Amino acid sequence: MAQKTSEKGLAGAAAPVVTEPGRVRNVVLVGHSGAGKTTLVEALLAATGTIPRAGSVTDGTTVTDHDPAAVRQQRSVALSCAPLVHQGVKINLLDTPGYADFVGELRAGLRAADAALFVVSAVDGVDEATIALWEECAAVGMPRAVAITRLDHPRADYDQALQDCQEAFGENVMPVYQPMLGDDGQSVAGLIGLVTLRVLDYSTGYPPQSGAAEPEHLNPIAEDRNQLIEGIIAESEDETLMDRYIGGELIDTDALVPDLEKAVARGNFYPVIPVCAGTGVGLDALLDGLVTSFPSPLEHDLPVVTGVDGSPRPPLTCDPNGPLVAEVVRTTVDRHVGRVSLVRVFSGTLRPDQTLHVSGHGLAERGHPDHDADERVAHVYTPLGAQLREVGQCVAGDLCAITKSGSAETGDTLSGRDDPMLMAPWSMPEPLLPIAVVAKSRSDEDALAKNLARLVAGDPTLRLERNPDTHQLVLWTMGESHADVVLERLRAGGVELDTEPVKVALRETFGGPAKGHGRHVKQSGGHGQYAICDIEVEPLPRGAGFEFVDRVVGGAVPHNYIPSVEKGVRAQLEKGIVAGYPVVDLRVTLVDGKAHSVDSSDAAFQTAGALALREAAAAGQMTLLEPVDEVVVRVPDSYVGAVMSDLSGRRGRPLGTDTEGEGGHSLVRAEVPAVELVRYAVELRALSSGAGTFTRTYLRHEPMPAHLAEAVKKEHAVR
Repeated sequence: MAQKTSEKGLAGAAAPVVTEPGRVRNVVLVGHSGAGKTTLVEALLAATGTIPRAGSVTDGTTVTDHDPAAVRQQRSVALSCAPLVHQGVKINLLDTPGYADFVGELRAGLRAADAALFVVSAVDGVDEATIALWEECAAVGMPRAVAITRLDHPRADYDQALQDCQEAFGENVMPVYQPMLGDDGQSVAGLIGLVTLRVLDYSTGYPPQSGAAEPEHLNPIAEDRNQLIEGIIAESEDETLMDRYIGGELIDTDALVPDLEKAVARGNFYPVIPVCAGTGVGLDALLDGLVTSFPSPLEHDLPVVTGVDGSPRPPLTCDPNGPLVAEVVRTTVDRHVGRVSLVRVFSGTLRPDQTLHVSGHGLAERGHPDHDADERVAHVYTPLGAQLREVGQCVAGDLCAITKSGSAETGDTLSGRDDPMLMAPWSMPEPLLPIAVVAKSRSDEDALAKNLARLVAGDPTLRLERNPDTHQLVLWTMGESHADVVLERLRAGGVELDTEPVKVALRETFGGPAKGHGRHVKQSGGHGQYAICDIEVEPLPRGAGFEFVDRVVGGAVPHNYIPSVEKGVRAQLEKGIVAGYPVVDLRVTLVDGKAHSVDSSDAAFQTAGALALREAAAAGQMTLLEPVDEVVVRVPDSYVGAVMSDLSGRRGRPLGTDTEGEGGHSLVRAEVPAVELVRYAVELRALSSGAGTFTRTYLRHEPMPAHLAEAVKKEHAVR
């Protein structure tokens, strides 16, 4: 499927070449899954002649959904770049997944873009996740527009979708076009511009016929037009416009349009455009808006840079002749060309046969150790989905792809070898769904390790760790769909693997004082088979660790064998006693023992020490300790009761609830045992209709309830 998509891309327009940042628009398409983002991108590519015809999500033939997992799931699972040219301007469309599991791809798209196009279905309206994303864009001042899609669906309701957008996004969300019905009175066959009063008639197909609005068209749009004009004037820098408008003066269109475009570019006004990918309605209006209203890279604030050592550097400017600073926004591994890096150039010009400095710092806790290397870039490409088209350069503000980098990972900074710089990585959510993976055979272990390293290098929302207590290899993911895609990519790379239930790192301790007698005496077998020791064990306060005390008198245990007893005890503590988990927080006192002048040895006393501890455990009350996390759940106010009830059912202890600003969200805090949180990322999403998020922080270990502890002990005994 992916190869067919690539061939279709070759059949269209040649790779666009940009020489100045002002001729670039970087636009990220966002919205919930199923809103029609990929289908809209496909229609825009076909409308501009970039591809000969639009592909289908259902058939797996779209340009941007070229990933095999996307074809199988029939939805986007990765960020993809699809550039086109309209009115001499290169528009880099960044298609992002709408499902919450792939928020890392979405954040990468936001980093690479200068403006966001919110795609809202006329069938489904606005969901909580889209509202949260709108607020995120608002926090950084990113310019936004809204495309209401799927107008040709039988259940489409444009007016309701527009109302949903205005209620969710605020009062400055206003339509700049109004749909016009066809002769059947049901289908959308045209648009009327509320500012220009021009009619776009698509009844005969795309491109539309254009003409001035007839008098009968004006009355139905009068109220919306007045609201739009008032909104534009309110954002205008010309303070006399409002007075003239209130005084009854007819404001000329030529005066309104520039103010509208400035307000959109500054992120103060958010136009709504009706669009139908299937019929072509609104495609030209949308393209015009992207070119004229969305900002160029010259108008976008650039990320802060430092030296690789953290030293301050002057602010960047989007200057093709400035120092080279670029960023890897996505990394994939292609079986034919190796590592492919999607790059946003912020300053300077990236050219073939150039030696770059690659810097990656600040993500060590995610499994990305700090790294620096010099690498030569052989070729520079413009990506069109999976297809790479070679170009001679990539100027500041543009996007490109490079291949075969040995060290570049998502989030890395590319800069000049003689003047290396570093950008701080963008904010990424914490992966909270663990998946334990195991190679099916010894021969698969190396392949698993290599493929995992490649995936982690490309996806900052993945975290890989080997739990030292459970000895499991754990992949922390964003959710079930994210995990499915990761596992599918591993298997596609030739790795035979299985998954197994994730084990939570418990601890064992003594519930009270106990005594143990360790005897390792064998009558045959030569030297080193004689050692006897007696110990006393007492629990210590939580977190105190382990203490070993020597109270032997009279040399019952020779001085040189006392460390051997301690070593044996420590080894048994690490292996566990009743459930295979480390034993913590106790004091072991060696009080007596016996040795043989010939048959005693270091190994014998290690064994005796371990046996004494096991006997003490059998005589005493062993307790299992489970980790407890502080959980902070962010949900809309309407879900607070359900979340608190659910946390209580997980043995959670509520700490309180805080209202978060005026956004209608609350923060619910609770202490919850970690064993109850293994699948909480999935279950919270279902409970809150995808609107809830949470963070977790380890607090302490505390005793597990007796009935649960007994079940763990029995399971260990069976193994």
